[in-house]
This record gives sequence, C-alpha cells and structure tokens, in this order.
Amino acid sequence: MQNYKNHLRLNPAHHFVLTPLTVIFFVWSIIFAFDCSAELKFRLISVISSTALLLVVFVARSYAIKNQDRIIRLEMRQRYFEMTGNSFSPKEKQLTMNQIIALRFAGDAELLPLMERAIAEKLSSKEIKLSVTDWQADYHRV
Repeated sequence: MQNYKNHLRLNPAHHFVLTPLTVIFFVWSIIFAFDCSAELKFRLISVISSTALLLVVFVARSYAIKNQDRIIRLEMRQRYFEMTGNSFSPKEKQLTMNQIIALRFAGDAELLPLMERAIAEKLSSKEIKLSVTDWQADYHRV
C-alpha cells in the first residue's frame, strides 16, 4: 500500500548503476586528465566522452521527469473538470507544479478542499502530501 512514507520511486538501474558508474567514470577521467604520462589526446578524449555521457544520463532523466509532470498536469486538469465542470486553468495559475504533483495523490473527496487550502495557505508539497488522508497510489511514476 503506497503512502507518504513510501511513495518515492527509485529506478535501481538508473539510481544505483548507471548514475554512479557515470559519475565514477567522469571523476576518473578528470584524474586521468592530470596524468602527465598519458598522451594529451587520450586525456582530452576521456574528459570529453565522460562529460558527454554524464550529460546524456542527466538530460534523459530530466526529459522523463518533465514528461511525467506534463502527464500529471493533464490528469489534474481532467480530474478537476470532471469534478467541477470548470477549467482548471484559474487554479493552475495559483499553484506551483510541485503543489499540483502533491495534490495528485489526494482522493476525489478531499481534492478540492485541499486544493483551496494549498492556495490559501501556500502549502508546500510536503505539507499537502502529509494532509492527504485518502492516498491515491501511483505505481507508474519514473
């Protein structure tokens, strides 16, 4: 059962293998760059390739998170419209993306009151999540 305490998702391949290996390779290449016994071209190739690989890992993760945020925003627009018959746009302008993401976990019965409270009290995403009593699990996040 998902709740506030266990809702964070880690992808083992990304968080425990790919990112650490890439960071290790990058640090090693920087150290290798100062090894005067190696040819300059190999030192440069090492730094350039490790930097490129590090950027690929972080840019790919960034794209996944941005896409996930867009999907959550669309989901919230649909839920709000189904519940109220009105556009989510005025509320969306008053909420940060982190607040919208946190509100996604609220059940339908508490969503609207919690949304109003989040706007009025400028609740953080953590405060919103801690206020949720009917947690709507999301097992498909990246």
